[in-house]
Amino acid sequence: MTDIAFSDLELKPELLEAIHKLGFESPSPIQAQAIPPIMEGKDIIGLSETGSGKTAAFTLPALQMIDTELNHAQVLILSPTRELCIQVCEEVHRLGSQMQGLRAVPVYGGTPIDRQMRQLKQGAHIIVGTPGRLLDHLRRKTLKPATIQLAILDEADRMLDMGFREDMEDLLGALHNDHQTLFFSATMNKHVDRLIQKFGNDPEEVSIKRQTKTVSTIAQSYYEVRNRSKVEVLTRLIDMDNPRLAIIFCNTKRSVDECTEALLARGYAADRLHGDISQQLRERTTRRFRDGKFELLVATDVAARGLDIDDVDAVFNYDIPQDPEDYVHRIGRTGRAGREGKAVSFVFGRDIYRLQSIEKYTKQHIQREKIPSQEEVEGRRADQLFSMVQGRLEQEVSRSYRHYIDRLLDQGHTATDIASSLFELLREAIGREGEEIVEDRPDYNPNKDRGARRSREKGRGKENRRERGDRGDRRDGKRGKEPHMSTLFLSLGKAAGVRPSDILGMFYREGKIPDNTVGQIQLFDRHALVDVHQDHADALCKNLSKSKLRNQRFRIGPDRMA
Repeated sequence: MTDIAFSDLELKPELLEAIHKLGFESPSPIQAQAIPPIMEGKDIIGLSETGSGKTAAFTLPALQMIDTELNHAQVLILSPTRELCIQVCEEVHRLGSQMQGLRAVPVYGGTPIDRQMRQLKQGAHIIVGTPGRLLDHLRRKTLKPATIQLAILDEADRMLDMGFREDMEDLLGALHNDHQTLFFSATMNKHVDRLIQKFGNDPEEVSIKRQTKTVSTIAQSYYEVRNRSKVEVLTRLIDMDNPRLAIIFCNTKRSVDECTEALLARGYAADRLHGDISQQLRERTTRRFRDGKFELLVATDVAARGLDIDDVDAVFNYDIPQDPEDYVHRIGRTGRAGREGKAVSFVFGRDIYRLQSIEKYTKQHIQREKIPSQEEVEGRRADQLFSMVQGRLEQEVSRSYRHYIDRLLDQGHTATDIASSLFELLREAIGREGEEIVEDRPDYNPNKDRGARRSREKGRGKENRRERGDRGDRRDGKRGKEPHMSTLFLSLGKAAGVRPSDILGMFYREGKIPDNTVGQIQLFDRHALVDVHQDHADALCKNLSKSKLRNQRFRIGPDRMA
């Protein structure tokens, strides 16, 4: 934190009121250093890691300059993904909650464009969007560049890595020369520098040094768990440690719903947060969790953004995150204010490679642990029960139930029998029925399973040549493919200089498919195999029928060997 206060930044009273209600005490380093020059009208290069508060660093001055009396777009924010668009737009609404008449609209692919067109025609002061969809609106003239006074590139390096360079240049090139541009990026590389040189106006650099990624007071571990065993293992770990408050992170809204329902069915006090839940209900759920009204909060990264609770004892990565930065943000919810915390991750199959990327990114080892058995869980419950009864006996409690004991003694029951029966009733009342899982079997070996899957994915056998293209590096056998995915064949590979990022960028930019619909990419010398969600595979092939990759024509279609 910094020595200055938000009140020192000359922000509007409405913004200061919103900041106060959100509980922010002082600006983060990136906010303290970036906001003043932005409000002076200067272009900015903000180099800062995700999670440093950079969204508020550009949102607050953007809101400062907005004139809500004008019925047209004044600020344009470019973000790489649908999820980030939603996050940034939610931050705009949170920080601008006290500004009367403020309108901010997120626009991204994968959703009907007609509704977005209506919202833009009604007048939006701030537009947050992905480059591809924004370019669509620019061409349809529903995005009018002449009125944009401030353009913000959020995570510029990531957008360039995803292949959005041309879209970004087209959008920035359409704006008037006198607009202000803010470039925010986690890294400065030659591609980012080239973009800044082309579109920046003598920008001032604000750089925040990377801080320690993870807290030493957080004990990190992982368990190899199949999807169908996750709920059982999760409940065993909760019963073993009995955290007062815990957050369970899932990658999708569906996973959040399924996990929450399973926990509730087993008698746990749990609630959920995800993007389909209204902001009012999210705030209510967060408040109840902070007050300890329930012990387990199941959430997506988007919904849990900005969640600031000091007393979280444990974080569970029910689904391992795609991005190592998301892992750091998740586990940072525990181990706060010098307290000890615990971060547990569930991995299986190819998840182990994501875990290795996380270890490399954080420069910390994550300890593998053995799944506790049902007997171990039952033993821990018994210990907790004993401690609970012992603690009650040591207190000065009412003896109003003594007459029940006397009646039982008069009927010939011994004190030992009475106590044993009461213990049994109490154990049944607080205990939960577990279930046997494959991981409990003595002969279960996840390493053996993983090796078998890897062999199936890579395939074995002779080389093949077909479809008039050399497929000599393709092997027979089934690839490890997730459900609902189709494998597409693309007739260009390493020999043409193609990289996975080129394919990914082209699919999202020119193929016009929603975010998170591309799966595994296998790149060979003269072709590539790409898994795409089956609902979008046909449309993708049609959209790319006249496209070029690395200035070369190519064929794309269903993989006949899949």
